Amino acid sequence: MASYSVNGRALEKARRLIRSRQYVLDSDWGDVQPKASEENAFLRSHSWTEYGEWHLGLTEGANDDTKARYAFVYGDFRRLHRSGLIACQYRAAEWRHKDVELAAHELLQLLDAKSA
Repeated sequence: MASYSVNGRALEKARRLIRSRQYVLDSDWGDVQPKASEENAFLRSHSWTEYGEWHLGLTEGANDDTKARYAFVYGDFRRLHRSGLIACQYRAAEWRHKDVELAAHELLQLLDAKSA
């Protein structure tokens, strides 16, 4: 099983998106989660660093500047999605990636406080 560390840049970007109210509170993550074609389109006009900022997890041992390096996407490359954070927290908890789970939980709490 892969190991993940928390992507600090992604954590900070998510906090900025929440503070600036660039989020969607009600969405079906299965419908809005970026598909491979959307990821590829994003990468054609953005850097790997920018791509990585949308993923809460960094895959240990994976090469930089590859999709395999990034895991636990939480937004659609424009806005953070509450459903995306819930999916990150659930998947991380399911596979016992505690640091990523707690990071997603922290962001979810921040989002819920901001949007209340």
